[in-house]
Order: sequence, then C-alpha cells, then structure tokens
Amino acid sequence: MRVLLALALSLTSLSSFAEGRCPPGQYPIGDDRAPGCAPIPTAGGGAASSPVPTGKWEKRWGAIAEDVSANARKVAGATGVSESRVSKQDAIAVAMEQCKKGGGEKCEVRIVYNNQCVALADPANKEGGVSGESVAFRAQNVELARSKALEKCVVGNRAVGGACHIVYAACSMSEFKSF
Repeated sequence: MRVLLALALSLTSLSSFAEGRCPPGQYPIGDDRAPGCAPIPTAGGGAASSPVPTGKWEKRWGAIAEDVSANARKVAGATGVSESRVSKQDAIAVAMEQCKKGGGEKCEVRIVYNNQCVALADPANKEGGVSGESVAFRAQNVELARSKALEKCVVGNRAVGGACHIVYAACSMSEFKSF
C-alpha cells in the first residue's frame, strides 16, 4: 500500500496551475505547437475589460498682464493675473482688467498658459523697488516654474544688480468633468 502511494505521489507534479499554463483570469488555447492564453469570458458574454471613464478632461487657462511702463511712473500694482479659467480669452480678459485696476495704462499680456504652472520674478534694486524687467516662466509644476523664472531673471538683469524674487506663482491644471 505504501509503495502504491509513493508511486502515485512521484508521478504527480508538485506545482499546479488553475488554468494550465496560463495566468489567473485566462485559459489555454492552441496546442503544443502554438500554445496561447485567452481571457476567460465574463457573465455578460464579453471579455473582461477595464472600466471606461464617464467624463472628460477640460483645459484650464491662466494669464499674466503687466504695464511695463508702470515702474517709471512708480505704480507698483500694475500687474494682473488669472488662473483656472475655462477659456484662453477669459484668462486674458481677467488679467488685463486686473492690470488696469492696479493702475496700468499700457497693459500687455506677458504670458498665457494652460494645464501648466507659471511664476513671475521681479528684479529688485537696493532700495527695495523694482528695476529691470520681470520674467514669466511656465512649466509642468510650480517648483520648476519658480526656479526657471528666478534663473532667467538673474541672468537677464545682471546689469542692474541681478537680484530677483518671485512675486507670483500659480497653476491652472486640467480638470476632470463627469458626464
């Protein structure tokens, strides 16, 4: 009796697969010459599939507008910003309106961005005022936008001291809207 039991155990494999040679959720197809695996059909009759999103990603826009002549007139607030707007036109309109409300007479759009982040760096003189030209930079995250804006500002304003600081940073990332 023991001999028969030992013989039976030696003939069986110690490893077993739920569906032959295939991973879980699939069954073997083909033969020894062309083996393969196929998904096990679901109760609904079709193959198992991943869920389908019920919505869509929508762009979000932002803008920065400035009156570059405001420094000469000693008007500090002539900058307008917008973020997370549904359209490019809306982002520009809000930034321009804020610039004019801040004392800007010749407001111009400095940068428009969508599904990104932005930073604005201003050069500073020894008295704490702004001297030179500000720099706006957009990037995939706010940390990169800040560092690149500072880097470009310092390099671009070396003639007036090269000291810069971030005055604005924000992101306008896309939003998922469900159906």
